Amino acid sequence: MQLKTSKTFDIRFSEVDSMNVVWHGSYALYLEDAREAFGAEYGLDYMNYFNHHCYAPIAEETIRYRKPLRYGMKPRIDIIYRPTISAKVIFDYEIHDTADDSLVATGRSIQAFMDMDYQLILYSPAWYKEWQEKWHVFDGENQDLLHP
Repeated sequence: MQLKTSKTFDIRFSEVDSMNVVWHGSYALYLEDAREAFGAEYGLDYMNYFNHHCYAPIAEETIRYRKPLRYGMKPRIDIIYRPTISAKVIFDYEIHDTADDSLVATGRSIQAFMDMDYQLILYSPAWYKEWQEKWHVFDGENQDLLHP
């Protein structure tokens, strides 16, 4: 089962530069907004981590720019959860121009688990494994992730 959320958003004037192009640093905020939308839909929000006595900071984030976002556009960001048995949370992203559905940018983020003392957690927490089971993320095509 693929877990995916989509969200449209507005380009604010404060996000563009003198060329009317969205500043590259704003894309990280768009990815963050997508993670929050995903968390709200699937119960993997930041308070859930905190309530289970851990954090999940970004360990890696990449963005590939295909065409510029400009002021006045109303793009859509799609966030797709990528299952892994490792103690991390992986998302892929696609940003599309809703005017023609063209691909504007792609991205990936990897979050690592840390305990409340900011120490790396090497194995997926039990609550996270339960979350994965609830959403059947290892059914069908992802089954091979359980048995490498």
